[in-house]
Amino acid sequence: MKKLIVAFFLILSYSQFSAQESLIDTVYIDNQFSKASKTAKISNFDSEKILQNATSLSDLLRFQSNIYIKENGRGATSSPSFRGTTASQTAFVWNGININSIFLGQGDINNINPLSYENVGIKFGGGSVIYGSGAIGGSIHLNNALDFNRGFSGTLFSEYGSYKTLNTLLKASFSNEKVSFNFNINHSESDNDFEVPEKQYINRNGEYHNTSFNLGTAYKINPNNEFYWQSQIYDSDQHYPVFSENQTKTKYPVQTFRSLAGWKLHSGNFRNNLKLAYLEDNFQYFNDIDKPKASSGTGKQYIVKNDLDFLVSKKSSFNLITEYQYNEAEGFGSGIRNPKRNAASFSLLYRNQQTEKFYWELGTKQELVEDYKSPFLFSASAKYLAKSWYQTSINISRNFRAPTFNDLYWKTGGNPELKPENSIQAEMSHRFIYRNFVLGLTPYYMHITDNIVWMQGTSFWSPENISKVDGYGLETDLSFEKQFGKHQVRSKISYSYTKSVDLETKRQLMYVPFHRINFNADYHYGWLGIFVQAFYNGKTYTDTDEKNFLQDYLVINAGFNLNFLKHCNIGIRVYNITNQVYQSVGNYFMPKRNYAINIKFNL
Repeated sequence: MKKLIVAFFLILSYSQFSAQESLIDTVYIDNQFSKASKTAKISNFDSEKILQNATSLSDLLRFQSNIYIKENGRGATSSPSFRGTTASQTAFVWNGININSIFLGQGDINNINPLSYENVGIKFGGGSVIYGSGAIGGSIHLNNALDFNRGFSGTLFSEYGSYKTLNTLLKASFSNEKVSFNFNINHSESDNDFEVPEKQYINRNGEYHNTSFNLGTAYKINPNNEFYWQSQIYDSDQHYPVFSENQTKTKYPVQTFRSLAGWKLHSGNFRNNLKLAYLEDNFQYFNDIDKPKASSGTGKQYIVKNDLDFLVSKKSSFNLITEYQYNEAEGFGSGIRNPKRNAASFSLLYRNQQTEKFYWELGTKQELVEDYKSPFLFSASAKYLAKSWYQTSINISRNFRAPTFNDLYWKTGGNPELKPENSIQAEMSHRFIYRNFVLGLTPYYMHITDNIVWMQGTSFWSPENISKVDGYGLETDLSFEKQFGKHQVRSKISYSYTKSVDLETKRQLMYVPFHRINFNADYHYGWLGIFVQAFYNGKTYTDTDEKNFLQDYLVINAGFNLNFLKHCNIGIRVYNITNQVYQSVGNYFMPKRNYAINIKFNL
């Protein structure tokens, strides 16, 4: 491992001192995400889209993407399912750094506030060559932006809604030719005590609150060099719903600190991005909110990541990504004492823009980890613009998920002999353009082996590599956009068919709906903006025997924005207009019709 670390820093040193002069205008902290969009299926949500569903990241993804969201009650534990995969087979990426929990290997999207970011992105399909463990079904990207020559700007946003729900955001930024600085602070809270009379359901003990502070800065030393720094502090307290007044109330506080410093160095042939990151996640679980904590944990990650691009010509380039991680954790009440892990990885990608119509790339990756044997990974993709109205792309990749500290070291039951989950997948996208319409079709196939499943033994639960899964489906979307005079119309409808089968039982996996439809439409005229969003969720099994299931349902939201003052915008939202009774996880119902009003000031 020592020799590996020395080799890593030799590569790093060479890449830093090989550069020549070049002008840098903008800092893009995650420079790989835009490259992936050339062939992969990508969705982006800017600040305007985020504010349509400011309550939570769960709502944003549920209504504006075809990802299935498993939410144990509004504001409680929530996780995504890409293309029929599990929550731990989704990578969460913060400014280019994988931030999946080293305990659970996944992320709780209700412990990620979307107001903290300038952009939330989604990449469908595997991405382990670049983003590492968990990037099997897809990845969710949380991006901050640092721009130059923008002057001063500021935003104050406040929203108040049903169940005493409050969301606030204060954001300010300043930049000139040399310096870029921005910060934002946001706070969300709710009593969350809604009722569903038809099911005699009251969301008892459902309150939550969270606060996030983000600070970013960049400094351009000269035309060749830039330094940047982005940090985040997050604090939350979730209460888990109970079904009766006599049931013991629980809660789950979480504290997160993330800090990322980087150095960008450009030249005629070299572009290099060095990142140093420190991530810390703390949690406490109270199985009785009136008593001391029952369990807790602290996970720390120290990361050095270097991204070197060498331009062979105007049409081709090599991209070497090297990363070293040191992870350590400390648990209380779980039997996890003080596990440590060293890991390093080397990714090499070749990209070629053969002609204006044809682009292709190849990627390989090898990880070296002391706790397990990692697989050799690869990716291959291409895009071909056949006609002005038609283009196609293909992606093939091998991806993986590493066993987590819980999988390996939980006592009693952890299994240090676990192998990583492996996935081979392929997809082919087609894009048709006719006037103001764009139609996309993406069939895909995925085969997962060595699935890690916790099995009940004679006296305790333990994880094993047992199951194999075949997943396949079709994702389609049709969008329309037109501007005539002061009128602007945008709409998009998406449909996904998802089949995800355990090859041992020949049954559909739990919480994977066969059919899902999303619809979003916006209309703007002068100072008036109107939007409608809806999603349909088909039949969804809640057990492995295909005996119990959630009925299909349709949920519709609508709202409008009034921008009759130069720097002020007023918005009104109506959620679940039709009063639909629905649940995304069995027994945890979601709110019926509810309302929110917001005001936004721009400076």
